[in-house]
Amino acid sequence: MLRQRVITAVVLLEILLPALFYPNALVFCAITLVLIAAGAWEWGRLNGCVQVLSAALALACVLLCGLSWYAGWLDKPLPILWALAGGGWVVAGAWLLYQGVPGWSRIPKIVRLSGGLIALYLAWLAIAQARVIGINFLLSVLLLVWVADIFAYFAGRTLGGRFSKGKLAASISPGKSWEGVWGGMAGVVLMSLVWVGLDNRTALNAFSGSLYARLWGQYGIIVMLIAVICLAAMSVVGDLVESLIKRSAGVKDSSGLLPGHGGVLDRVDALLPALPLAMMLVSF
Repeated sequence: MLRQRVITAVVLLEILLPALFYPNALVFCAITLVLIAAGAWEWGRLNGCVQVLSAALALACVLLCGLSWYAGWLDKPLPILWALAGGGWVVAGAWLLYQGVPGWSRIPKIVRLSGGLIALYLAWLAIAQARVIGINFLLSVLLLVWVADIFAYFAGRTLGGRFSKGKLAASISPGKSWEGVWGGMAGVVLMSLVWVGLDNRTALNAFSGSLYARLWGQYGIIVMLIAVICLAAMSVVGDLVESLIKRSAGVKDSSGLLPGHGGVLDRVDALLPALPLAMMLVSF
């Protein structure tokens, strides 16, 4: 299992890293479009669709993304769209977690399919716009989610249950604790402060243009810290929502497309709300 995970990770990095650092942002946008289309196919399967309908959902996702690309939306400010997307994730995420696993199956299938398609489309548009803004900006958003996950894992393993009486969401993801969430938030706060500190040194201008520098410059340190904590919290919401859906479907992974890692949705679930919210924060 570990060998599979390592091999898959190496292959993905060999594809994604050159595309990320390629001077033309459109290469990275094209590769991520393929991944998002695979996520849409997985979404259809998780919601009980046959192969043909799942493939049609993937095609619809590609068409939506392609139309936005053709319309020139990748380098246009879209504050209203990102405000609606960010607000929608906050409201829908909270409602879904409140309803729990039983509530998912009560939602009409067409609503579930449409909602997932929109979420995946917005995630692709956000990551494409972030890459057009700059590599440092995109990396700062991606690393925020990854650092939150890493710190949450280790904080949960070492401190889980010591300060809180109950689990974060026992019926959805029993392994997650409140200590893990707090550890993840502490991690992103530390990273953002270090990043901005390095950004302020001209000898290390490779750190410039990040999400944190933009937020600090536009709103100040307090708002920046609140923003990164909120983004870390929403990454947890994205993770829990996907866990809720998998429990409802009775599966462990969204698919087996990535041997040792599960499916595409298993790897991007935390990014789905975080990317649109990050774009919302810098769009105004």
